[in-house]
Order: sequence, then structure tokens, then C-alpha cells
Amino acid sequence: MEKKRILAPMATLSHEAFRRLIARFGGCDEYFTEMINAPSLLNAGPWEKFYLMAGPEPQKIVWQLTGNDAHKMGEAAKILASLDGIGIDINMGCSAPQIAKTGAGIAWMLKDIRETERMVRLVKKSIEDCGSKKRLSVKLRLGSADFSRERLFDFCKMLLENGVQMLTLHPRTQKQKFREKADWTAVEDLAHQFPKIPVILNGDVTDVRSFQNALLTAPSCAGVMIARAAAQKPWIFAELSGTLQNTKIDMEALALSFIDDVETFQPEEFWKTRLQRFFAYFCTNFSFAHYFQTLMLNARNNDDARNRIKFYFFFRCPSDKIKLFGN
Repeated sequence: MEKKRILAPMATLSHEAFRRLIARFGGCDEYFTEMINAPSLLNAGPWEKFYLMAGPEPQKIVWQLTGNDAHKMGEAAKILASLDGIGIDINMGCSAPQIAKTGAGIAWMLKDIRETERMVRLVKKSIEDCGSKKRLSVKLRLGSADFSRERLFDFCKMLLENGVQMLTLHPRTQKQKFREKADWTAVEDLAHQFPKIPVILNGDVTDVRSFQNALLTAPSCAGVMIARAAAQKPWIFAELSGTLQNTKIDMEALALSFIDDVETFQPEEFWKTRLQRFFAYFCTNFSFAHYFQTLMLNARNNDDARNRIKFYFFFRCPSDKIKLFGN
């Protein structure tokens, strides 16, 4: 069976402008959105409509929901269940201190399991009460440093018993950083434990070689979710599927088109942070990556960013303008 290729949920990145960039190279099987905060969604904040944009392929959207209150998570799920897309994903994997300390993200794995179970039941009930057939999934980590395989399996068993239909595992503990290699064997163990549902591998897949190695280590996984590498190389899903042969990419035009799409699909208040986050990764493609990153980090506004791309970087580094993929 063909393994799914999925875009990960990334704060300030997995928005419609970025998805359109991915779609230019053929897209992927599923696009997870940025984390949608349940209380903000229920309060109809001024920017929530931008988080609910589903383009350019609404049928492939998965809405990722976060929050620290079971009731609000359930109420917010009612809104998401009425939208386009594949399903709703509960974030139980974010270990950023500003998220976990509020009781959201990975905190759901560490609370009294009865509280987490209640939240999952409320979200599932909201989906069913709306008459929606949307899939309910959970993205999670290995838990805390002392979170054993047995505890992970018990936790996931509870999720499945309460209606969760897919799991995505980022196989690092709460405090492990990216410099420590993701434990792909944990994904294989989880997939073996629960063979009737899809288990997705997330972590350290950055190119064809790592993709192949991940599937050799976890052949029972149903697919691979990619995060930061997609921001560095928006063409990575095409690369993994082998459709980039004899392809020429105008990197200057690509960078400029992303700015145009950010202006179209993001509020002005978000423009600066969205550009900074994307270019922090995208600029690593180039021979003077740090110079390019510094240029973009310090751009005063979007027009200044465009000028820096055209006249400060590619005018001075013309050999970096075109990226070629051979046979």
C-alpha cells in the first residue's frame, strides 16, 4: 500500500499561503493546519477566519485543535466539524513550554487520564452530533522522560476506545530537542500494537534517503508527516514521489510568489512573522544562507523584503537563482 505523505501542523507556517506553495509542486495527501485555539475560535477573534481558510485543496485539510479545557475543545470541534476537510486532529504533541504550561499540547498526555478521556469523548461526540463523518486523529509524542512503551500503549488504547481513528507519533519525549534523533522504532512498535488503524511517522524525514530509512525502520506505518523540511524545500513531496526529474525551479520567483500569497491569505498583522519563519528555513538552500537569512529577518516590510530578494541577494548571487533536478 502506498504510504501517505502529509504536511505537518506548524505554528506560523501551515497556513494557506504556505499550502499554496506546496501545491505548486503537486501537493501532498493531507495538509494539517496550524494549531487552532479552542477558546479563540469560540470567541470569534478577529484573526480566526484566517486559521479557517481551507485552500487550495479543501478536501485534503485536517483541522488541528488545541486547548486546555475539555468542554471548550468539544464546543470548538462543532465548528470545525461543519467545515470542509478530512477530519479534526487533537494536538497532544506540542511540548513548547508556553503551550504545555497552560495544560494544552503534550499536557494532555500527562494529566489524569480520566480528564483526557473526557475531552476526547466530547470532541468525538461533537463530530457525531453534527452528522459529520470526519476522522478524529491525535498527534502525540512519547510523553515524559519516564513514559514507558507500556504507558504509551495504554494511553493510545484509551484514545482508540473513545473514537480516535488515526495516530501520528513524533517519537521524542517531552524534553528531547531536535538534535536528538527521533526513535522511529517506537512508531513501528505502535503500529504493531494497533494494526487496525493508521499510524503516521513524524520526525527527521528531510530527503529521499531519510524517507527510505524511516520506512525501513517502521515499515508498518501508514505514512510520513513532514514539518521543517517542507519549509526548506516546498518541493519535498514531489521529490519523495519521484516527480522532480528534469525540473527547473526559479528560486527568486518562488520566494516572491510566497510574499504575494502571504499578503493575500494572511492579515497584515501576521505578515512579518510569517515571512521570517518561512525564510529562516528556505534560505538554507543557498550558498550564503546566513547572509540571506539576516537580510530577510531584518526586512522592514514586504516591499523591502522583495527588494532584498531581488537586488541584495539574487543580483549578487545569480548562480543561486535556478535550482535544477536531473534524472
